[in-house]
Amino acid sequence: MRKNEMYYTPKKKVALDVNDLNNFVYDMDHCIKCKGCYWVEHTYMPGVNFSTRCPSNLWNDFDSYGAFGKMRIGLALNEGKLEWTDKLLEIVYADPLCGACDVGCKRNLDLEIELTLEALRVKAVKDGAGPMPAHKKIAKNIASKHNQFGSHSEGRIKWLTKDINVAEKADMLYFAGCSASYVNPDIAKATAKILNASGSKFMLMKDEWCCGNTLYSVGMIDEARELAKRNIDAVKASGAKTLVTSCAECYRMWKVDYPKMLNIATADLGFKVVHLIEVADEAIKNGNLKLTKPVDVRFTYHDACGVSRLSDPWTPWKGERGWMGTVSPALKRRRGTTGLYAQSRNILNAIPGARFVEMPRIRENAFCCSAGRGTKEAFPDLAKFAANHRLDEVKSVSAEVLVSACPWCKSNFNEAVKENGDNVKIMDISEIILASVEI
Repeated sequence: MRKNEMYYTPKKKVALDVNDLNNFVYDMDHCIKCKGCYWVEHTYMPGVNFSTRCPSNLWNDFDSYGAFGKMRIGLALNEGKLEWTDKLLEIVYADPLCGACDVGCKRNLDLEIELTLEALRVKAVKDGAGPMPAHKKIAKNIASKHNQFGSHSEGRIKWLTKDINVAEKADMLYFAGCSASYVNPDIAKATAKILNASGSKFMLMKDEWCCGNTLYSVGMIDEARELAKRNIDAVKASGAKTLVTSCAECYRMWKVDYPKMLNIATADLGFKVVHLIEVADEAIKNGNLKLTKPVDVRFTYHDACGVSRLSDPWTPWKGERGWMGTVSPALKRRRGTTGLYAQSRNILNAIPGARFVEMPRIRENAFCCSAGRGTKEAFPDLAKFAANHRLDEVKSVSAEVLVSACPWCKSNFNEAVKENGDNVKIMDISEIILASVEI
C-alpha cells in the first residue's frame, strides 16, 4: 500500500433513494452477520424469553430469511450473479418490513437495512419478477375500486353514524383508511367520537382513496407515487392543515413514504400528519378530553410498527461516500426513537381503574404482528405465527386485554385469538379511550 493511500479512495455519489439498489451496495457489503437484526440487545432484555426481534427469521430460521441473508442476496442480484426464482421471491417478500432489523443494526453499524429491503423489492418489480400474485390482486383492487379489498366505494363511510358530527370545513381532516372503513368500522367510529368529545372539529375527504401502503411496500413504487400525488392534492384542495389517521400503516405512509417517494421532507408536505394518539394525548393534557369512566381490566400495549420505529420523519439525503464509509454532507440517521411511545403510554396510564403492564419487548424493540405491508395476504402462515408468538408474550404478563393502534394488528390478533380459543381480548387504542370517555 502506498503511503497515505487511504486518502485517495474514490468517493461514490449515493442517495437515500430506493429506486436504485446501487445506493445501498455499501450497506449490503458491510453487513457482518452479527445478528443484531435478529436478537434484541441484551441490555434491553430482562431474560432469555422473548429475546428475538425478527418475525421472518424466527418463522424460518434459514439465514436467507434474516436481514443478514438478504443483504448477501441483494449483492448477488445487483452483480448479476443471481436470477429471480419463485423461492427467491418468497424469501424477499416473506418479510413484514417492520424495521426491527434496521433499528437493531443502527445500534452497531448504522447500515440502512430497511431502505435496502425496500429497494430490493423495487428492483424485483422493475425486473418483472415481483410482486407476489396476492399483491397483484390488491393492486388491481386499488386501481379499480380505490381500496385494498375491492369493495364498493359507496360503502367507505358506512361507519359514519348520525351521532357523529362532521364539519363541512375544518382545519383537521380525518383519513380513516381502508381497514377502518371496511373491516374495522368500530375504530373509525371511536376515532370520530373521540375527536367530537375533545372539541376537535374535523372533516372527511370527499372521495377517500387507499393510501397505497401495500403498493409501496411490495415495490410498486410508480403506482404508489401517483396515488401519493393524488391524495396529497386532495388534502391541499380541502384546505386542511392537519391530517389525522387512526391507522399505523396509513400514518407511516403519509408521514414517511409519501415524502420518500416524492423526494421531499415530511415538513414540506404542506400539512401536518398526526395519529389519533397524538391528538388524544394533547387533548387530555389540556383538559379538553376527560377520561372519567373506569375500565377495570389488566392490559398491555403492542407498539405497532407504523407508529413506532418506522415513523421517524423523512428528510431526503444525497451526497458522497468516501473512506471508511464516511458520508458528506452529514447524515442524520433514522433510529426509530421518535415514535409515538410516550403519547400512547400517557393515555393508557390516564385511564381510571385500568392496570397497565408492559411486555418484555416494547418501543422500538417490539415484535411485529406481521399483518401489514402485504405480508398477511401473501404469507398468512407467517402472519399467524407472528401473532401467536406475540400473544404468548401477552399471556406471559397475565394481561386480559391487548391494545394496539392499528386496525391491521387488531384483525390479525383477533383471528389468532379466535382460532386458538384464547381468552385475551383485542382492542384498538381508540376503543379503550372511548370506553373511558363520558359521551
